[in-house]
Amino acid sequence: MRDLKWIKLDISMFEDEKIKLIEQMPESDTILIIWVKLLAQAGKTNANGYIYLNENIPYTEEMLATIFGRPVNTVRLALKTLREFGMIHIDEDSFIHISNWEKHQNVEGMDRARKLNAERNKRYRKRKKKQKLLEKKSRDVSVTSRDGIEEEQEEEGRKKKEDKEQEQQHTSEIIQFWDDNGFGLNNIQAKKQLLSWLENSPFRHPEKIILKALNIACKNNKRRLNYIEGILRNWENQSLLTLEEIENNEMKHYKSNKHENTISTDDGYNYGF
Repeated sequence: MRDLKWIKLDISMFEDEKIKLIEQMPESDTILIIWVKLLAQAGKTNANGYIYLNENIPYTEEMLATIFGRPVNTVRLALKTLREFGMIHIDEDSFIHISNWEKHQNVEGMDRARKLNAERNKRYRKRKKKQKLLEKKSRDVSVTSRDGIEEEQEEEGRKKKEDKEQEQQHTSEIIQFWDDNGFGLNNIQAKKQLLSWLENSPFRHPEKIILKALNIACKNNKRRLNYIEGILRNWENQSLLTLEEIENNEMKHYKSNKHENTISTDDGYNYGF
């Protein structure tokens, strides 16, 4: 969901002396194609310029030949050339690293995508852990006393009821706001899609954040689902995952805009627009 989809390429890359030297070599075009493919692979791995299958398994020349669709001898030549020119580094464990990766790439954006993925994985692991605990309780029923079984079932039923009531309350609040503020009383599909953010998002207390987005849409008279989801995706992409983080970010932008809209004149006074 919303993984990293791009890397940056310098428009003056072909003016670099290393690239010019490579262009004079046999197989120059293929070497440069493999260089760009390595950059793209580093972006896909999203590990500060490292390229690997996983954290324990580096790519071999044969693996890269398969992935890049090039003969292994050509890949071997390209890696040798790029290494000699200092464009890549291959450590003692055979892991490939793009030199000066942070200098050329949007590391902050890549780190944000990595954090979002980590947050989604954390939520997934939490759900799986809860599921395993319930399964364990079910297996342990056979060795508990009847009183213990009844007590455990009552507690589990109480928790399920509380969770369901809380979920229904959050759903009801969002639908009520939608219906009361002119977003489309009969637009059932849009409501369902908006409610999916309660489960499929990295936000903490997503119901509060959805209501915040609805309020902004009302304020700007943009009562459309795509506008609301645009707001939510923007916060998600900025790693603003709590209501407090969102409101702090709004305050920071407000102060910044207020400062930018103030100009100084020769008489020593400031005039705000």
